[in-house]
Amino acid sequence: MSFPIQFQDVLDAHRRITPHIYHSPCVPSTALSEWLGAHTYVKLDNLQQTGSFKERGACNRLLLLTPEERERGVICCSAGNHALGVSYHGKRLGIDVMVVMPKWAPLVKVSNCRNLGAEVVLRGENFDQARIESMRLAEETGRVWVPPFDDARIVAGAGTVALEILQSVPECDTMFVPVGGGGLLAGMSVVTQALRPQVELLAVESTSAASLYHSLKNGRPVKVETRPSLADGLNVAQIGSIPFEILKTTVREVVLVEEPQIASSILRLLEVEKTLVEGAAAITLAAAYQLRDRIRGKTIVLVLCGGNIDMTVLSRIIDRGLRVDGRLCRMVVQISDRPGSLATLLTTIASTGASIKEVAHDRHFGPADVALVTVRVLMETQGFDHIRQVHDLLIRSGYDHVTED
Repeated sequence: MSFPIQFQDVLDAHRRITPHIYHSPCVPSTALSEWLGAHTYVKLDNLQQTGSFKERGACNRLLLLTPEERERGVICCSAGNHALGVSYHGKRLGIDVMVVMPKWAPLVKVSNCRNLGAEVVLRGENFDQARIESMRLAEETGRVWVPPFDDARIVAGAGTVALEILQSVPECDTMFVPVGGGGLLAGMSVVTQALRPQVELLAVESTSAASLYHSLKNGRPVKVETRPSLADGLNVAQIGSIPFEILKTTVREVVLVEEPQIASSILRLLEVEKTLVEGAAAITLAAAYQLRDRIRGKTIVLVLCGGNIDMTVLSRIIDRGLRVDGRLCRMVVQISDRPGSLATLLTTIASTGASIKEVAHDRHFGPADVALVTVRVLMETQGFDHIRQVHDLLIRSGYDHVTED
């Protein structure tokens, strides 16, 4: 196959960036293997210096700048991780960096870029608007524009992930790869086509930004309307034209993942792998779980592409993940407004082994019957069977109005 980049480009990029990039481990996971029914490995590129695979392409591109281009400095557009990679390696190489980010970019990524010495400009409500602004500023300032994915040198750098995976797990059958602009999957496709074409590369997107999915259906890159997503690093409205030239012939399937499953997967990786990843990485585990019947018995690799999650929203993500797993539940119950009624209700719930976290006792906005009040109980449970057990016991105990909130 003739691609915009060749396997040799990836080999050259790997040789070039090896002194500057962490060769992240690709390790087996006993817990995930048992849960998925497949021999599961995780490629921990969230352990890169800036917490993302994006360093690979950024480093390769900066190392290929001419002396004159280095003097002019560079500008990039990113939701965060590409900006971090450019900022970090720009500082190491003595190159002045300007970064344009959407206004909603996670604060941790904004502050980290600034700490690395980059000038950060917040423009636009989404990635596409920020990209247009970065191109305008590149022309205005004379800086070299370093795109996040639609560049052959960036794609070649990203493809080095697959080289390392096949060195660690040569028997790999399937790789689950997240897709935003498509640079990572495109680079990995070039490598697997050259070294092990029987490996199945499964593209994984959020339903909030399914650019590749719709582009493949239309036979060309198309712009989609994106929605806020836990996988903010994948929130790209249009697949890159260079990646698409590769992916249109190599991708057999795009797996679409809903937001609740992303939250649940962040939580599971934190619990069983003791690994904190962002939604753009956890989405691969969610996809593997969706296809668990198909991958049973196979050797799979989940590409955990980044770990730059905003700590200010982590607690909310954990709560959502617990709720998706049936381990956090809120029930609404109507009880008599008499002394002891609330204590009786809570005792009944506690008898099932549920752990009560919060109780809201509402007299002011209760049911029409003034003799009744509404109580909302937030509890920790052991799964959906346990929730049903609590619900059924309350019904048997004479509580007529019991709903899950």
